Amino acid sequence: MLSVTTDFIPGRSIEASLGIARGSVVRARFIGRDFIAGLRNLVGGEVNEYTNLLAESREQALERMLAHAQSLGADAVINVRFTSNTIMEGTAEMLAYGTAVTLAST
Repeated sequence: MLSVTTDFIPGRSIEASLGIARGSVVRARFIGRDFIAGLRNLVGGEVNEYTNLLAESREQALERMLAHAQSLGADAVINVRFTSNTIMEGTAEMLAYGTAVTLAST
């Protein structure tokens, strides 16, 4: 399944828009990661534990969005975006969304 951040796919025509495709994941911090991240915070630099957690969350949200698009009968998702929200302290949602479309035959 194609997914792009643009509102078109080069060389392809959009036949129909099927609505919003979305996928989300809510993750909580882990005490082990928090401890290591806290130590890193003392010395400065990148907090790899949280970088990896966010990267995993984005990938999972993207996979869920593509599965939702497929269930709508889409060939692609255009205008793909990510957003995140804090649900409560230590817990955040990562949301991937875009427009599910069918593509005209070439």
